[in-house]
Amino acid sequence: MTAQLAPAALLEKTDKILFIAHLALGDFTYLQNCFQAFAHAFPHIKIHIWVDEVRRTNNTAAWPYLKKYALYDWLAECPFVAKIYQQTYSPALFEQSIVEAQQEDYSLVVSLATLRPPMYAKLARQISPRGFVAGMKKPASIFALHKCLAYQKLDAAFDPDRVAERGVHISAVYAAWFNRLFGIDSTSFSRLPFVQIPEQWETYAKEQLKAWHFECAGGNPADHRARLIFINPYAKTPKRCWPLERVVDLVSALRAQETYKDTCFIVNVVPEEMQRAKAFFDAYTIARIQLFSAQDNFFQLPAMLRQCDLIISVETAVMHLANAVHVPVIALMRQKNPEWAPIDQENSIVITTANRRDWVKAITVEQVIAALR
Repeated sequence: MTAQLAPAALLEKTDKILFIAHLALGDFTYLQNCFQAFAHAFPHIKIHIWVDEVRRTNNTAAWPYLKKYALYDWLAECPFVAKIYQQTYSPALFEQSIVEAQQEDYSLVVSLATLRPPMYAKLARQISPRGFVAGMKKPASIFALHKCLAYQKLDAAFDPDRVAERGVHISAVYAAWFNRLFGIDSTSFSRLPFVQIPEQWETYAKEQLKAWHFECAGGNPADHRARLIFINPYAKTPKRCWPLERVVDLVSALRAQETYKDTCFIVNVVPEEMQRAKAFFDAYTIARIQLFSAQDNFFQLPAMLRQCDLIISVETAVMHLANAVHVPVIALMRQKNPEWAPIDQENSIVITTANRRDWVKAITVEQVIAALR
């Protein structure tokens, strides 16, 4: 049995820990289970999380979107997270955050960064010059001297790609990280995603449906009400998106079927693309379809998802949140990262591209309709 990396004696006496991670919503959907398990195992330790913005830039035009990153709303509601560093989207604020973190005098810092782990090893040590620092360490050639020197700043390290068995779900990978670091065991049931939606946002979703005259949709299909289908064609990178033309074709094809003729559709749009999406859909005459974007608060999204009968999404946070709110999902995925498939197999249908090199746009409307049958 492999010994845990974080010394048990240190875990007993420390009162806080800093985790450094470049978190996306999909990451946190499963990592939050690990943070919660840590909080249960060590209730005397306060969890602080440094959310590093990999899109950090001096371009002031990008700051409003980076500043309003939806994950911050979710983290703020987590009862097991005591402090969040979220001002890392500009170089100047990044440096200010380092000074703020140094003043905490952390005795234990853990980097969970898989992208550019040498850089984050140095950041962890910079924040905690005298503390115990653990992090990711990927194989590096002896000729990559800068990487080797960076990894020497860690008191303990592990290769994130070699801790878990190959081919397991990403939730099992994260669980293996925390087992290696802290000796925390978990079950498959404890890795299922969850989201606690504040009541105000549940109310918001119902009121929004009423404003759209969609209040007759959603809920239990046994009520013989019109179906409510949520379609998310957007991902962070354009190559992982589903073309909007494909969304129009899917809605039209479904409306032609007796089963779906009265269906209401919600199309999710990332805030920065809303203006373009509106212009696109305005060119079509499609009844009972509304564009949606969680522009005010993250919880607008899961609250709206919970009202739906079906979710169709590309491989991004929405398809994982579908499992968290217990709504059936059709996931449109590449072959490249099967470990990121929705974890709730009973309520998920995964459509993968035919070839490994294909992007999501290679998935056809006919494939989605076949899955619905």
